[in-house]
Amino acid sequence: MYSNDNIPIHHEPGPNPKPLQRHRTTRYYMQRVQDSLTTRVSKIICTIFLGLLFIAGLIAFILWLSLRPHRPRFFIHDFSVPGLAQESGFENAQITFNVTARNSNQQVGVYYESMVGSVFFQEQKIGSMPLLFPFYQEPKNTTVVDGVLSGATLTVNSERWGEFQGERVHGSVVFRLELTSVIEFHIHTWGSKRHTMHANCDVGVGPDGYILLAYRDKRCPVYFS
Repeated sequence: MYSNDNIPIHHEPGPNPKPLQRHRTTRYYMQRVQDSLTTRVSKIICTIFLGLLFIAGLIAFILWLSLRPHRPRFFIHDFSVPGLAQESGFENAQITFNVTARNSNQQVGVYYESMVGSVFFQEQKIGSMPLLFPFYQEPKNTTVVDGVLSGATLTVNSERWGEFQGERVHGSVVFRLELTSVIEFHIHTWGSKRHTMHANCDVGVGPDGYILLAYRDKRCPVYFS
C-alpha cells in the first residue's frame, strides 16, 4: 500500500501591497495653489462681467420702454348731421365733428405735416376737407380737431340722402370719419422716418341726426400705411 508523504501546501491570498506614495514637492503644491487662485480670479471676473452686462441690458430695456414711440390716440366726442330729419335736407346738408388727438408719450413729440378729414357712408366717400396746418405736438399733450363739411366739401345728392333716410327709419345711420396725416416722432433733435397715419372713427347718429351715446368719447383705431 502506497502512501503520499507529501504535505499539500495551500497559498493563502494575502492583502495587496500598498502602492508606494510619491513624494510631493513644494513646487507641486505651489502650482496647485496658483491654479486654484487663477480659477477663483476667473470666476470673479466672469461674475463681474455678467453682472455689468445684466445691468447694462436692464438700463437699455428701461430706456427702450420710456423712449419707444406710441401712436397717437384719437377719441371722437361729437358728430352730427343736423338736417337728417328733413326729407329734402340734402340741399343744405352739413356734417360737423369734434375729435381729440392725444400724444401719450412721456418723452416723444409728434410732428404732423398736415391732416385731412374724410367722411364715408357705406364705404363711399361723401366729403373731405383739410383740417390742420403742420404743427408739433408736445409729449402728454391733447389737440382738438374739429371740422364742418358742407357745400363743395360735402357731395350728397338726393339719392344719397334717400339712403340716409332708409337707414334712419331703423333707428340710426352709421358713418365713418377718417383722419389722415403724415407724422414724424421726435426725441429732442432726433426725428423718425415719416409715417402715413390713419385714424378711423365709426360713429352712429340717431333719427335726430346727433351722435348716439354709445359712440360718444369712443376711441378710434389708428394704423399706419
